[in-house]
Amino acid sequence: MKKISFVIIGFFVFSLFSCKVSNKTIMRHQKLEEGVQNPTTIEELKSAIEKYQDRVADVQLAQSQIGIWYKILGTRYLDNKMYGEALNCFKEALNYYPDNQNLYYYVGVCAGYMSHAAMDFGGTGANEIRYNYLKLAEDAYSRAIAIEDRYVRAMYGLGVLYVFELDEPAKAIAPLEKLISIDTKNVDAMFVLARAYYSTFEFDKSAEMYDKIIETTKSAETKATAEENKKTVLDAAYGQ
Repeated sequence: MKKISFVIIGFFVFSLFSCKVSNKTIMRHQKLEEGVQNPTTIEELKSAIEKYQDRVADVQLAQSQIGIWYKILGTRYLDNKMYGEALNCFKEALNYYPDNQNLYYYVGVCAGYMSHAAMDFGGTGANEIRYNYLKLAEDAYSRAIAIEDRYVRAMYGLGVLYVFELDEPAKAIAPLEKLISIDTKNVDAMFVLARAYYSTFEFDKSAEMYDKIIETTKSAETKATAEENKKTVLDAAYGQ
């Protein structure tokens, strides 16, 4: 079994970093390795089933490991700010772990950064590529939250996306309100929520959120910023 596991895992690693291998090629390698060609008799069929049952376990183990490697590689690219490469890795990892909320979160992060890099090299005046990246980020964050409904990092990412990128601040309010109900001292989220309230003309709520920041933070600089922003909100509210 040790020899079988080594061979099959090595084969999958080779296929991961080289050209695509067809299903027929894989089956041919399996048949040669197991000594199973075209079983016909009862004994041959039983033997083939027994051998391929072991093979299934090896394949599952190899595929599981490949998904993990794609995730690790993606995080390495992300750490080095190679967002396009990271995005491709997380996309591949999702083929193995489609219900992993962290992978969707990372897709959202990478897509957000890639939207900033999207440029109209053709000079057409269109921003379709940037918009598509932003919508991908929205979808990814939303899926992460759907899997884990207390995923505050994805809620924050979604809030920032709506307020500062997609210009849809009203959509940011619900996830950000839930976020600060879970993480009650998340000052960054409070700032984004206060901005969302301000952008939707809910000036009283915005001012109250800045008060909450002032009460929560221990940073003199952060407190000063919140006080200044609150003054701006009140000036807008009372027409000053």
